[in-house]
Amino acid sequence: MLAIDLSGKKALVMGVANERSIAFATAQKLHEAGCELAITYQGDRVRPLVEKATRHMPNIRLYELDVTDEARLKEVMADLGESWGGIDYIVHSIAFAPRRAMEGRYIETTKEDWLLAMEISAYSLVAVAREAEPYWNAGGSMVTFSYYAAEKVVPKYNVMGIAKSALEASVRMLAYELGPGGRRVNAVSAGALRTLSARGIPGFTLLWDHVNAVAPLKRPVTHEEVAQASVFLLSPLASGITGETLYVDAGYHIVGIGLADKDVPGNHT
Repeated sequence: MLAIDLSGKKALVMGVANERSIAFATAQKLHEAGCELAITYQGDRVRPLVEKATRHMPNIRLYELDVTDEARLKEVMADLGESWGGIDYIVHSIAFAPRRAMEGRYIETTKEDWLLAMEISAYSLVAVAREAEPYWNAGGSMVTFSYYAAEKVVPKYNVMGIAKSALEASVRMLAYELGPGGRRVNAVSAGALRTLSARGIPGFTLLWDHVNAVAPLKRPVTHEEVAQASVFLLSPLASGITGETLYVDAGYHIVGIGLADKDVPGNHT
């Protein structure tokens, strides 16, 4: 088995909420590969969960960060740049939309909720890349997390589907602009996972059952599988890959919906 050795590298993992988050699973894999880690989380109530999850990771740096606070974002990046001497890898796992924007029809989304979802879920990638750039080592890379709804309609995903589309477009634009400096930007489009954010999607259980029935592998993907793919994209093993969205969804996205219309969540009565 080809092992990924990232000893001596510095990785910033943004958006860890608890031990069930994709961000934490990725942080674990980076730690196993030898990275020194910094983690951001939002809200004081989350800190005990993050401290518990990372108790086995020595020398970890924890930062409370609301990504919409650009002054604080600058502080975090500057502190890491000074303390570490540079940042190699960035994991962007940040997304949010108000629950009310997920419950009704998309056409009823308010301007306020639409802009908030876009700011946190898509623009934040741009802000993070910009503030990290002065401290981002050549040969470094970034990965963010998308979802199938970026290109197809997923009932009740609503404004988050639009935000994921913008996120993937931003990945391509950032990859183009940062490429001359030797930095890469990619996305992982993960299959349905049981995370805290997934619980906020109305009808998630129906979606989960549908995906598992239709996907070629006939099973859900795991947090570990998504994390492994993310670390691969960050690492030198993917040195020729940038601006891409890699699907890790047990093959679900390749299946025509007509093959399983009766299983579509929106068709249930």
